[in-house]
Amino acid sequence: MKKARTIILTAVLILVVFGFSGCERVKETYERIKVSLGKNQGDSGPDGAAGQAPVIQVFAVNTTTAVEGQIRDYLALSGDIIASSTVDTYSDAAGKVSRLYVSVGSQVRRNDPVAEVDPSRPGMEFRTSMVRAPVAGTIVALPAQLGMTISQAVPLARIAGGAGLETRLHVAERFISKIALNLPCEITLDAWPGEIFRGSISEVSPTLDTASRTMEIRVGVENPGSRLKAGMFAKVRIITETKENIVKIPASAMVNRFGEQYVFAIDSSVSDAPVARKRIVVPGIIIDGVMEVRQGLTPNEEIVIRGQTLLEEGSRINIIDRVAPLSAR
Repeated sequence: MKKARTIILTAVLILVVFGFSGCERVKETYERIKVSLGKNQGDSGPDGAAGQAPVIQVFAVNTTTAVEGQIRDYLALSGDIIASSTVDTYSDAAGKVSRLYVSVGSQVRRNDPVAEVDPSRPGMEFRTSMVRAPVAGTIVALPAQLGMTISQAVPLARIAGGAGLETRLHVAERFISKIALNLPCEITLDAWPGEIFRGSISEVSPTLDTASRTMEIRVGVENPGSRLKAGMFAKVRIITETKENIVKIPASAMVNRFGEQYVFAIDSSVSDAPVARKRIVVPGIIIDGVMEVRQGLTPNEEIVIRGQTLLEEGSRINIIDRVAPLSAR
């Protein structure tokens, strides 16, 4: 009968919980349920005998330690790598291409010969016109072919300047407050998996595109060993904020209950089995599942990261696994 009354009382109280509004009312009712259940468990043991001690529950959990280190906020974008400057080369005279001095990929200096154009016509012979490179760089395109007839408006070759590579990105309007010149960037490419190339914002457009509501920026890309090529697809992380010497933990460790945000720290000093202690925390930014803790924890404190949803203040725990802490960087 006592067990039946306990079940009925619990069901009634749960219905009352769902009927109330406001976190404080729910929290008070929740505490009453715990007290009521505890009393009923103390009144009767497994065999129904009164006065027997209640069974102490031990919860299985996984833990890790809080880390002091760095956390970085970033904006993820993507775009194509392009030459920072390209120049088309034109002939001063119309005629046939009689000779080519370069091919795609050739390195040229300013005023190096690129091609010869013969402006002669039937019955008239003229001296060939020499076409020279206007800038130093690399030949990235060569539309001209031997024997082709061209005019002054047709480019003979396209030269990528030697100033380096860059990628053009478009930032949504809601993020432009985070963008500034010289912000560091990390560039990754499918062509070089696992490698990170460095760069920085070199140019920010003063206006937005009214059609797409985006702002164009240019990111200068470092190219050690000339491994990057124009036309490659790049994924870019713009580091918008860096915080040093902060306490960070896995974001999954935090519990949100009754309007409070807290984690459970491990206390091994009070009994044979460790117990969980509730620590109210002030969270900061959360990046890729890593949370900054502004207040409430110190470095190297052991906290629960799995199994914490069933815990209360003072709950006994059994640590099944200690997970390696986060990297400091």
